[in-house]
Amino acid sequence: MTGALNGVLEDRVLIVVPFMVLLLPLLGFVVLSLFGDAIQKQKEARGAGILACVLVLLSFGLSAWSVVRLLRLVGSPEGLRFSQPYLGFEWMEAGGFRVPVNLLVDALSGVMILVVTGVGGLIHVYSLGYMAHDEENVRYFSYLNLFTFFMLLLVLGGNLPLMFVGWEGVGLCSYLLIGFWFKKQSASDAGKKAFIVNRIGDAGLILGMILAYHSFGSLDLVEIADSARSLAPEAVGEFGVVTAVCLLLFVGACGKSAQIPLHVWLPDAMEGPTPVSALIHAATMVTAGVYMVARLAPLFVLSKTAMLVVAAIGTATALMAATVALVQTDIKRVLAYSTVSQLGYMFLACGVGAFGVAVFHLFTHAFFKALLFLGSGSVIHALSGEQDMRRMGGLRKFIPWTFATFLVGTLAIAGIFPLAGFYSKDAILAGALGEYGNVFFVVGLLTALLTAFYMARLLFMTFFGRYWGSEPHIHESPWSMLVPLVILAVGSAVGGFVNIPRFVEPVFRVPALHEAHPVWLPWVASLTAVLGIAAAYYLYVVYTEVPARVAGSLHGVYRVLQRKYGFDDLYNWIARRGVVEGSRTALWQGLDIGVIDAAVDGTGAAFRALARGARTLQTGLVRGYALVMLGGAVALVTYLLWAR
Repeated sequence: MTGALNGVLEDRVLIVVPFMVLLLPLLGFVVLSLFGDAIQKQKEARGAGILACVLVLLSFGLSAWSVVRLLRLVGSPEGLRFSQPYLGFEWMEAGGFRVPVNLLVDALSGVMILVVTGVGGLIHVYSLGYMAHDEENVRYFSYLNLFTFFMLLLVLGGNLPLMFVGWEGVGLCSYLLIGFWFKKQSASDAGKKAFIVNRIGDAGLILGMILAYHSFGSLDLVEIADSARSLAPEAVGEFGVVTAVCLLLFVGACGKSAQIPLHVWLPDAMEGPTPVSALIHAATMVTAGVYMVARLAPLFVLSKTAMLVVAAIGTATALMAATVALVQTDIKRVLAYSTVSQLGYMFLACGVGAFGVAVFHLFTHAFFKALLFLGSGSVIHALSGEQDMRRMGGLRKFIPWTFATFLVGTLAIAGIFPLAGFYSKDAILAGALGEYGNVFFVVGLLTALLTAFYMARLLFMTFFGRYWGSEPHIHESPWSMLVPLVILAVGSAVGGFVNIPRFVEPVFRVPALHEAHPVWLPWVASLTAVLGIAAAYYLYVVYTEVPARVAGSLHGVYRVLQRKYGFDDLYNWIARRGVVEGSRTALWQGLDIGVIDAAVDGTGAAFRALARGARTLQTGLVRGYALVMLGGAVALVTYLLWAR
């Protein structure tokens, strides 16, 4: 009896905990929206921020409990039961179409909720110091909690419509947070840009969902994975239903995860507060596309065309963004293009079938990229808002804690042994080795070299040499900002030792990549990273006049990189010539004035002419009417005589 009772209680706990993980941040948003001003009481108080932090950290604690439970059940029959969708209530039902609110808790969503609530919680804590003097910090923390809720809904949703609600929710919150300082024109423009570009990607996602339901009869993620087993694979160049669904869904992933050609919104997202940049770039929104592709791995592996497209777009994006990062001078923009590049790495891993490795890099990237963004925020805080690296230098003497943690993050993303980035990047390169004639491997290795170079360049320009700025009161950040940096630095150092691929591979239901890495690969990858760092040291510490000469001799290439390959120029031209001027010429002058207005005005003119003709018959003179009557009588008599 006791065992049965414990089993019932445990089942109820298993059902309740995922909903508590999800709803605690939503509770924070609701409370702060309704009672935030009362909680804050005064301008310098931190009540609103503390409440937001506590609720997210509680959500992290419950997420950790869920993952520990998963670890205990891996490989056991109970583990399968635990990973089934938990039914909350019926959401929509129309004929045979039904969508329940069900949360899917398995190894993949477990890793994601740990990243979202763990790294997101540290960003919340960091914000206590960073946003302490902002007059709108109640609104800020309410948006952060709402963002966390929607991201958790995205990764926990057991079906595509529920995932889509979270997908659109983080899009809305990104607009609110990027444009948080909406009185600043560049911030409001960046928020609108992110919103519009993501709507383009979302159109593909919606079409993919419709086609998936039409083809498979279900939008449930588990059922789609199960039905994929019975489908025939499609070869390269074969555009069947599976390929069409996968490519449409990947369009949505490109928008959310900033892949070519929908990557242009992410660098401009830097206009928001720095903790927002860390939240969007490291732990939440931009990883949504990678998560969706990994979640639907059983479907994607059936289409060789889709897998090739995913790998090609990811590789091209990784290289493109890495080259643009070489010439950026804004410290946050370097990190922004770095994020675009690292997301390309993750899609490269997905495209070659290494889905577990993609999630592994997502996991390690969350630590070192959040660390780097928050570290840049600490630098900006110390310099009273300065973001141009050309006005920095020598800061390691003034802000040693920030420098030490930033150094760890830089070495981790560069792939230096034994930090986290070394293991996940090495695994991606190993997965790409031998695929498609080693093209992806070579480009991936070149991108790793560029990554080490531009990140070392950032480090040396910011923390080494002489100080070039004018700020007289450089100061270290408060401990509310430094403690998250230290924790993230520890995660960046040891995160690679967590065997994420083995933990999440059962979720994908596809053959795992367990081939041994070539012995030479780690050495080549490490040497590449060291060469990149050494080159940056040579150019930006030893011979600081050389970069200007190189830029002058390669002026054409330098300008192309500064113009970001012209993507923004192209889209501005399309918007101006195609949308604005096209609308003016074709829709306004052509359709509205030339057709609609002309039809209305022409109808009026015709009736006016008719009225002018009829007006001559209505003179008001009796003799005129008598004459008309006489003429009518004569005409009638003439007709009768003729007819007879």
